[in-house]
Amino acid sequence: MVVENFKLLLRLFWRPALAMSGILDRGSLLFATFAVLAASLVLQFSVRLPARQAPAVVTQPAQAEPDEAPVPRAHARPALSFSFYSPLLVLAAIYVPGTLLVTNLIGRMGAFGAVFQRDYSSLLTCTSMAWTAAQIPVVLAAWVAPLPVVGAVAVAAYLYFAVLMFFAIRTVFGTESGIAAGAVCLSWIPLVAAAFLWGPLRFILGWLASPFFLFYAFYYLRGEFTNVGAGLRSRQNFRRMLEAAAINPHDAEAQYQLGLIYQQRRQYSEAMQRFQNAVAIDPKEADAHFQLGRIAREQGRLKDALPHFQAVIDLDEKHSQSEILRELGAVYLTARQYQDARNELAIYIERRPYDTEGLFYYGQALEGLGDMAQAREMYARAIESDRTAPQYRRRYTARWSRLAQKQLGKLRG
Repeated sequence: MVVENFKLLLRLFWRPALAMSGILDRGSLLFATFAVLAASLVLQFSVRLPARQAPAVVTQPAQAEPDEAPVPRAHARPALSFSFYSPLLVLAAIYVPGTLLVTNLIGRMGAFGAVFQRDYSSLLTCTSMAWTAAQIPVVLAAWVAPLPVVGAVAVAAYLYFAVLMFFAIRTVFGTESGIAAGAVCLSWIPLVAAAFLWGPLRFILGWLASPFFLFYAFYYLRGEFTNVGAGLRSRQNFRRMLEAAAINPHDAEAQYQLGLIYQQRRQYSEAMQRFQNAVAIDPKEADAHFQLGRIAREQGRLKDALPHFQAVIDLDEKHSQSEILRELGAVYLTARQYQDARNELAIYIERRPYDTEGLFYYGQALEGLGDMAQAREMYARAIESDRTAPQYRRRYTARWSRLAQKQLGKLRG
């Protein structure tokens, strides 16, 4: 377990996306916690070491002139003014909850309480590993380089930590790259707010970290502490069960579910391999065909998408609440076959008249055919559909509403 987690930590330096996925699957919150503490302790010890400079010169008091002060001992490296456990407490109590809140607000993932319970431990584990990886170069520089160099390395390390957090947010929440980047850019806000309150916060965090308090807190609240890692454990247990089921060469469903996990993390190569395994086991696995078609369409491989969508149509024309018609219409739309797109999307909108994405696509097809009046109507319906959608759905519909507003503005202009 320790060796595996250490390998995942080092992998963050050259394959961060894959490493974050591995941390979600096999990472340990306990290891990540101790890694932060160890890095902070070593860093604190390193910066307190005197710099390797010329020997200090001290004047003898007896030889000093009455108006002259003794020459102070020179070139001593100043001590760092934080406790070694402060970074861990800041990450756990301020940065991770703040980042989770910001991501939830931008990505509209649902009720904050439910998202916190599900994803806090996963995000804390990934964040702690990212922080430790970012501190390793700083620790090495603190041992061998003067303070100005250490400062430059520290700035670069914080920027790299932001890059690692981009991959962490995208992997944990499955958000789009733009949302992940926005969440990273805004995650400093909770830290700035905490900086203004650092005096009382430092006292509170120091009190919370006292052995006396920790002993009684763990004694009386050990059940709650156990639940902190429940979200990560449930993810990992589900993944292990799927991996065990996937050993069965006839279990297409396990392969499909593993593919969904990789797809949610935007690891499309691994997701496609799992979906292809499912189709090879069961050619009538419509869900796997559907996802292979979607990935191919999103990557612009229209010739690869069409056979998969056609296989779904042949198996079930109403697959996934008729979303197969929307996806097929989107393929024709990308290929500029507007009449074919209109035929498929007209049936889809008749069945699902409030789907924001489908309404936008239908408007695009009508606009391509020159029917501007009907196109404006579809764009207006798409915008209204987003406004009246439930809060949890607006995470998915907001993008299409913005695009519809943009196109409607062009047509009206």
